[in-house]
Amino acid sequence: MQICSKCNTNASDENRFCPSCQADLQKFSVTAVYLADLQNNSRVRAIILSVSDNACPACKAIQGTYTKETVPILPVQGCSEPQGCTCTYQPVLSEIYP
Repeated sequence: MQICSKCNTNASDENRFCPSCQADLQKFSVTAVYLADLQNNSRVRAIILSVSDNACPACKAIQGTYTKETVPILPVQGCSEPQGCTCTYQPVLSEIYP
């Protein structure tokens, strides 16, 4: 399940555009906005794509640590979770304190 960051509408993983405001969910889903924030943060040196223990095979296949430029976009294509992709991004920081 995706959430539009512009109007807070829920959309299925298959939707490319928000059903309410037509925002491009590859840019304006809550997850996409969070990824952009991580990629633009100079203290983030890598991004972990984290999956649950009971994740589907498609999600388990891409679990791991990525550079900011190569991290896969969520939701995972081919995810077979009934409620939608539950993968998350986690930052790997180069420094913790300012």
